[in-house]
Amino acid sequence: MRVFGLTGGIASGKSTVSDLVRAQGVPVIDSDQVAREVVASGTPGLVAVRQAFGPGVLKEDGTLDREALGKRVFSDSDARARLNAILHPLIQAATAEQVLELSARGEPLAILDIPLLYEVRDPAQFEGVIVVYVDPATQLERLMVRNGYSRDEAEARIASQLPIQEKARRATFVIDNSGTRNETIAQVALLVGRLRHIADQAPK
Repeated sequence: MRVFGLTGGIASGKSTVSDLVRAQGVPVIDSDQVAREVVASGTPGLVAVRQAFGPGVLKEDGTLDREALGKRVFSDSDARARLNAILHPLIQAATAEQVLELSARGEPLAILDIPLLYEVRDPAQFEGVIVVYVDPATQLERLMVRNGYSRDEAEARIASQLPIQEKARRATFVIDNSGTRNETIAQVALLVGRLRHIADQAPK
């Protein structure tokens, strides 16, 4: 099975592209969903996070308080590194299990949706990497509108990631999501056709 990575910048529209790819019949493994599952109630992941960051990152019902944890790690690189050291091995193991399940099912192609692919994974692990791109001005505007951030807050969150232009430069394929939805739909349809062609060339 050929596995491609999908990534983009914050507020670039990666989730929209993921949904469009699924609508074309290609399975997409959502690493954000996996990340939530590995710290669900009663999991070793949640226990490890509590031990590392204290009870203040839990809600009254014992579930993870993502907002509180996010505030702890956003401006503290050491805390962010501790969190990544806990979560990334768990996420990678869980996503690898899903890849194996899809392969055993006979799927020729799958997409692994990873928001920070270039920041936390080796792109060489994938057949290729798809980057969802928007121009920086559009990215800033969309983030401010979507999250209600001030300009300074939005710029700080964008700056915490690899620049979107650099991600696009490194990509195998780029979906430019700066235009209309119909333009994005057309790009995704062409992309899926290319990926299926690549998967068809795989040794049987």
